[in-house]
Amino acid sequence: MKRKLFCFTSTIIVIIFIMSLTLAGCARSAASKTGVVLPKETSAGEPARISESAQSTSGEAVSEVQNQAGTNLPAISPKIIKTAILSIEVAKDTFEESMANITKIAESLGGYVSNTESYSDAEGNLTSGRIIARVPGDKFNAAIEEVKKAGKLKSINISGTDVTQEYIDLQSRLKNYQAQEKVLLDLMNKSTSVKDSIEVQKELGNVQGEIEVIKGRINYLDNMVGFSTIDVSISEPETTAPVQGGGFLNAVKRGTEGAIKVLNGLAFFFIAISPLLVLAGIIILIIWGSIRSRNKRRAKRAAEAAKLAQKE
Repeated sequence: MKRKLFCFTSTIIVIIFIMSLTLAGCARSAASKTGVVLPKETSAGEPARISESAQSTSGEAVSEVQNQAGTNLPAISPKIIKTAILSIEVAKDTFEESMANITKIAESLGGYVSNTESYSDAEGNLTSGRIIARVPGDKFNAAIEEVKKAGKLKSINISGTDVTQEYIDLQSRLKNYQAQEKVLLDLMNKSTSVKDSIEVQKELGNVQGEIEVIKGRINYLDNMVGFSTIDVSISEPETTAPVQGGGFLNAVKRGTEGAIKVLNGLAFFFIAISPLLVLAGIIILIIWGSIRSRNKRRAKRAAEAAKLAQKE
């Protein structure tokens, strides 16, 4: 029984193999009649070779499909947003000059200053601040080196944000929406009823709105990539009060100044609370007067009671 089953299985396998060879031969014969050369078997990792006529026909078809699908986007170079944050200490009384020098550095490299902030000390002199400059991306390193020369570098932080993928996605979405816009414009021209025209116009407005949003984002990224940001904090050295010398005269002077400050403080305190003191004095006088008059009345009543007792 097993032998018969084995023979039957072998016969089926042989028949299938013969049919496969026959079909392959028919396919090659048909291909040779149409002028297309089918690829031969190749070794692992070796690409199959196709005739020049087949390559030309295939290339044209692929190019047409890519044009229709919007996949023929131009090659995009890396998009990096560069930012530098620096802290610089400049010589005393040179803050405003340093701000002007950094402005000149940015302008000389084809950039500009987007924002400035200045702060004054207790005496009203401008001694610290911040300036934000935008310079072309290819002049970023040169601008940093020039800014370093403006004073003593205290800290620096340089960072870069890669937005290439976002840029590619935006370009692809823009091309897709523009294709939709073209189709909708064609539909609007072919609309035969007011209802269809209104519906197409509504959808067209949504698509055109998305196009404007994407274009705005692309323009923003182009600006951020094209012009790098350099944020510089500038400050003059902090001034410290001179240390007073020793000696008897200095001690007397400091003691006198301290006593005057204490007396001034007490005088200011009493002046501030003087209305309360006056009010408290009035209240005390009223209370004292009422107590005194009550005591007088008590004494008078006691005297009258004593006289009555004597008469009795």
